[in-house]
Amino acid sequence: MAIVDELKASIRTIPDYPKPGILFRDITTLLGDARAFRRAIDELVQPWAGAKIDKIAGMEARGFILGGAVAHQLSAGFVPIRKKGKLPHATVSIAYSLEYGLDEMEVHEDAVLPGERVILVDDLIATGGTAEGAVKLLQKIGANVVAACFVIDLPDLGGAKKIRDLGVPVRTLMEFDGH
Repeated sequence: MAIVDELKASIRTIPDYPKPGILFRDITTLLGDARAFRRAIDELVQPWAGAKIDKIAGMEARGFILGGAVAHQLSAGFVPIRKKGKLPHATVSIAYSLEYGLDEMEVHEDAVLPGERVILVDDLIATGGTAEGAVKLLQKIGANVVAACFVIDLPDLGGAKKIRDLGVPVRTLMEFDGH
């Protein structure tokens, strides 16, 4: 079985969640399968093995799990990007678009040194609003965002294109049709 097929088979699809008509792609089943989890992390890391990557940034919550594993594999530091009000030190924040309005995320102001090479990691890219906000937030504090990596792309929603339009290469391991 090809790696993409193996990884896709490890993801559970939940119809009509969180609302009717949505097919929710649940990666908790991939995370719970030791072989699939390891293979997904290896595939996310592969293009940057041996490269100088300073930090991996992950958005809560699944981006913490994946990003922490990627950071470990690349011997890089990890930067948590959190919802407003969750970080204890001085922060920088940015508003970003959601399907139903705006939200804010933040990062510690000293999480990245100017020019550090950072990869953004999350489980899925759909419309790209959260990832776009995260890239802009990282750039605001001086990061050189060298890539954004996701296990799943929903290309019909255009999020990966939105990130590429910011000049950031996007790596995804698989695609699912629809939303």
